Amino acid sequence: MVPGDLRYTKDHEWVRIDGDEAVVGITQFAADQLGDIVFVELPAAGRSLDRHATFGVVESVKAVSDLFAPLAGEVTAANEALADKPELVNSDPYGEGWMLRLRPADVSAIDGLLDAQAYEQLVSEG
Repeated sequence: MVPGDLRYTKDHEWVRIDGDEAVVGITQFAADQLGDIVFVELPAAGRSLDRHATFGVVESVKAVSDLFAPLAGEVTAANEALADKPELVNSDPYGEGWMLRLRPADVSAIDGLLDAQAYEQLVSEG
């Protein structure tokens, strides 16, 4: 189940444009592959991110994985709820389990990301 209104990266992050900001998280596929998430480390508001740069870490019972910025921009907020409830990433990755909001340096860069159909094909090809 891949929401059609989002854009995706090959690293399994998703992006939703919300006004002049982009909301970023990891996909259900990524959350399922990681297993039970026990810790999420996210950047503070005000941090500038380069596209494809590491912006945080997700730790699960299986692995520790870096998170990669799908767009360049400035972090406007991190999901503070994940500090106490990292399992939200597993239970609601496209909703309450979002990770950060950022103000994109170039909003048109989202056009370079995968649409839902292309992401589904990427996941199905393994």
